[in-house]
Amino acid sequence: MKKILFIFGTRPEIIKLAPLISGFKNQSRYFDVRLCATAQHREMLDQELRFFDFKPDYDLNLMKPNQTLFDITSRCLLGIEPVLEDFKPDLIFVQGDTTSSLVGMVGALYKKIKIIHVEAGLRSGNKYSPFPEEMNRVLISHLSDYHLAPTLQAVRNLKLEGITKNVYMVGNTAVDTLFLGLKIINQSVRLKKSIEQYFNFIDISKKIILVTGHRRENFGEPLYKICSALKELARKFPEIEIVYPVHLNPNVLNLVRKKLGNVNNIHLIPPLAYPYLIWLLNKSFFVITDSGGIQEEAPSLGKPVLVTRSVTERVEGINSGVARLVGCDPVVIIKEASDLLNNKKHYLKMSKVIFPYGDGTASKRIIEVIKKIKF
Repeated sequence: MKKILFIFGTRPEIIKLAPLISGFKNQSRYFDVRLCATAQHREMLDQELRFFDFKPDYDLNLMKPNQTLFDITSRCLLGIEPVLEDFKPDLIFVQGDTTSSLVGMVGALYKKIKIIHVEAGLRSGNKYSPFPEEMNRVLISHLSDYHLAPTLQAVRNLKLEGITKNVYMVGNTAVDTLFLGLKIINQSVRLKKSIEQYFNFIDISKKIILVTGHRRENFGEPLYKICSALKELARKFPEIEIVYPVHLNPNVLNLVRKKLGNVNNIHLIPPLAYPYLIWLLNKSFFVITDSGGIQEEAPSLGKPVLVTRSVTERVEGINSGVARLVGCDPVVIIKEASDLLNNKKHYLKMSKVIFPYGDGTASKRIIEVIKKIKF
């Protein structure tokens, strides 16, 4: 029996790992599965742990106010050491590009444990965008033993860095989770009613723009410019509804509240639990975001995406024409958003349902890969 440890610390990680964790737990003949939450994000992580009914076997509870990258990295590494000594896993799974993933990889290296990287091979080509996530991915890749790449482009990126061994193109588990989450909502009358009641402040008959934003490189002046664009869009199109679940980081929360707090058709709300977010995404006309996860989810639902970054490691959506890089320039954001609102032909071209990031079966493929690993 293979002993598997999943290390995660943020909301996006547990969302993307959920179908994979469930799949491995359902294979208890072959795998002893344990979960380690670093909780570099506490409240938003706990929302999703409750939704997916997961309870960590190890909870480092690391989050503290105004933590820096130095804080979280050092405390995370020290916290993981006794976990590895206690469980002695054969395999460690890390997902994506977070500090928890980077430190989990370092801990595995120090203990000579096999490392499996979920969502391997994404690259923007700019080490400071996203920051520090871009370099986290690069470092994890060069020390991982197995690379679970979501797309052909991700495989190519790894190859360009000389990584060709144990690379598997499996799709992105984000799509698995999206389909799973929508199925859970549709099958639960109680949950669906709860979600609909929560959003009773929105007129669903209007065009809804979903906004998210939390990237470090957008803190300060870039976020101010994005907010300026949103404010002008709300003024220019009073018939639309802009819904912005605001990240709890003070660098985001304080500025957004100050800039957009008194605009009638902009709704600033707390971060949404996953089922609420995907319900809102499904009801939205289009999305303005710097989030990686939503760039992957939106095309599967036919929702155009305006990406408020200068580069993205999710290039498949851009290349397919369903997403556009708009950066933080208010003029560009307003123009692209206005085109989607005013030009039906343009909107239909960007709103086609495509699956550039996977077909919803990534988790099954990954489990089959792991079953074949020899120790």
